[in-house]
Amino acid sequence: MELIGLYLVACYLLVEAGLGKAIRPDATARALASLPVNRWPVRWVQRLVRVGSLAELCLGLVALAFPGSPAAWLVAASYAAFAAVLALVRWSGGSLASCGCFGTPDTPATALHLVVDVALCAAAAGVAADHPAGSMFRVLAHQPAAGVPLVAVSALAAWLAYLAVSVLADLQAARALASVRFGRSR
Repeated sequence: MELIGLYLVACYLLVEAGLGKAIRPDATARALASLPVNRWPVRWVQRLVRVGSLAELCLGLVALAFPGSPAAWLVAASYAAFAAVLALVRWSGGSLASCGCFGTPDTPATALHLVVDVALCAAAAGVAADHPAGSMFRVLAHQPAAGVPLVAVSALAAWLAYLAVSVLADLQAARALASVRFGRSR
């Protein structure tokens, strides 16, 4: 269960992203509607995003409460799907100004975002392969200090991952725009 901390991060982010997209599905719907493989109208994609985001939210909550193999494999599959969409966009030369991951239009699809998704997919698959049994309370009972430090550090890591895929990516985009605007290049 060495990967349980990263698994917690993955679940926290599923809950946060699912909630954000359930409330504000527009940015994600626009992003998915712009993919080269999409043939559906934006309003249909928006409805699918809302349903998918509720599933994502529920999966995150269930996987947090019961980190058994089925839930962990579903978390891994979710992150594999997220990574596949980002990879499709990046490798096809397409442009995706925002993936709308957290229900906001300012979440650019960057290489760092892809790396985070792949890492969280691998962590969830590792937890699933360990076949944890019972509730998260049972898993945390085997951790030092009943898992309180693990939960705290995982919450901090989830916040840092959120910043890395949203705020940091937005700052990188602003820096690139400023260097183009003011004639500076790296």
